[in-house]
Order: sequence, then structure tokens, then C-alpha cells
Amino acid sequence: MSTEIPSLHTAYADAFKIGAAVHTRMLQSEGEFIAKHYNSVTAENQMKFEEVHPREHEYTFEAADEIVDFAVGRAIGVRGHTLVWHNQTPAWVFEDASGGPASRELMLSRLKQHIDTVVGRYKGQIYAWDVVNEAIEDKTDVIMRDTKWLRLLGEDYLAQAFHMAHEADPDALLFYNDYNETNPVKREKIYNLVKSLLDQGVPVHGIGMQGHWNIHGPSIEEIREAIERYASLDVQLHVTELDVSVFQHDDTRTDLTEPTSEMMELQEKRYEEIFKLFREYQSNITSVTFWGAADHYTWLDHFPVRGRKNWPFVFDTKQQPKDSFWRILGQK
Repeated sequence: MSTEIPSLHTAYADAFKIGAAVHTRMLQSEGEFIAKHYNSVTAENQMKFEEVHPREHEYTFEAADEIVDFAVGRAIGVRGHTLVWHNQTPAWVFEDASGGPASRELMLSRLKQHIDTVVGRYKGQIYAWDVVNEAIEDKTDVIMRDTKWLRLLGEDYLAQAFHMAHEADPDALLFYNDYNETNPVKREKIYNLVKSLLDQGVPVHGIGMQGHWNIHGPSIEEIREAIERYASLDVQLHVTELDVSVFQHDDTRTDLTEPTSEMMELQEKRYEEIFKLFREYQSNITSVTFWGAADHYTWLDHFPVRGRKNWPFVFDTKQQPKDSFWRILGQK
């Protein structure tokens, strides 16, 4: 790795943290690269319910511990992801001893035990938690996503989770996290949900804007409107899962072995515009995390189109800076 390449997080030291979603294999093979460019990390999967609490009386913290130890040893911040989600939660959480639906009382007891154990384990080491992830429905005529959490606990499951997390670590920042956060209809549903929680005195400290965007959208104006709407609640904003796909949603090509020059030019421009906007709102945005570290690995590979490679980051498949990297540093 060239020592002439400036550190990405250092370049933004006066603005906000720069993070990456990681897994333990990445730390073992790319630890130096990650530590140079990112001063915040999020476990992509290895802190999710099914990973750390696969069975009722069994916790498996080895991978999560490795990520936290890596970060703490290098003065890198850690975002915890995630405590309550409808996906990647084991079936036993929602069942009683006979295999039927768990009662509200049993669900609350399990949720508290899980949060006390997980958040308590990393108390003082994780600066922010995505407490509830993706609780809002995308369909315009429905507000809350129909999940087992909602069906078994009721709408107050969000408030319960935030109160429990705050009790487990009073110093951690607590976030509601969601995608399609710039869509005007969903934006208002997210805004109203968080406002309702705040009005009830629930300790919500921030909104996580996932930022799964592409080279054509959403528009900068849509992103701006979302930032301003959420910031009006006087909460912190984190961009939690940023990537800029080189494909539009209706592009199903699988024959590309590298991005086209047009894709790269559009991506460079997008990143430049997006980070210019983030800097403009740096008093509201305190952390920006890419949902990966470099193009060699991204959850967008094979999703949503099977067999398709994607190149959504500012570092290429060899962890070298792309032109978009130099754009967001203002050096191109």
C-alpha cells in the first residue's frame, strides 16, 4: 500500500467519522488498509441476533469480540448493528416451549436479556447502536412492517428496545436505522415514527440513513430534503450503509468483468456531489459508514441480480483508490 495515498478518515477528521462494514476475515487480511482509511467499523453480520445468540441459553461472541478488540486496540470507533430486526433472528426468539407463539411477557423478557447481555458486554466500547432496523413498511398504505416483533409485542416494541438499550449502556448513542430513507413517502413515515418516540421520552439519539444508492439516484435534492427533515428533530444523523451501485435497478446485465468508463464517470460525480452535501451538513451528520471497504467484496455482488459483480466503493478490487476517492478528497 503506497504511503503517498492520504488517509480517508484523516481527510474528514474535521467533519465526521468515516466507517466501513467489516467481517473478521477482512480484519485478518486487510487490517492495515482498514485502520489507515476508516476510524469507525460496523460488523456487517457478526453482531446480529442469530450470530451472537443462536440458541436461548447460548451466546457466541468470538467474532464480535475480534472486531471490537481490533477496533479498540487501534482507537477505531465501533457501531453496533443491530439489536432488533425482522431478519437474521432465530426462530426460537418468537416461540414458547411448545413451539407456539411466545407471549408478550416472554418476548419482553428475552429481549431484555439479549440487550442486557450484548450491549452490556461492549459497554464503553461501542459508541453507537442501531437499536431497531427497518421497522417501516415500504408500501405507501402501511406504516409499520408486519413482523413477529410487531405481532407479538405490539407497536411499543421499539420504545421497549430503546429503553432497554439505554439502561444497558447510558453513554451509547441509540439509532433507528432504515433504507429508502430519501423516498418522500417513507421519509415521512420514518420522521413521524421517530418524532412519536421522542414525544414519548424514548431515548432515540439519531436516525441512520442507510444510503444504498446508485449512479442515477436518488437526486441530491432528495437526499438534502431527507437530511433536513430528519435533522429538524434535533437528533444526530449517521449515514450507516453507504454504497453507490453502478447499476440501475432495471439493469440486469451479468456479462461485465469490470465497470464501464461511463459507470465510473457517473460514480465519481455522484460521490463528489454526495460528500459535498455531507460536508454541508456536518453539524448534523456525525458519521458516514460505507457498507464495505473496497470493491473486492460487497453485498451487492449477486444482489439483486444473480451472477452480477458490482463496484460500489471508492477503493477498487485491489484496495487502491479510484478516481472517486480523489474526488471526495477534493484532489481531482
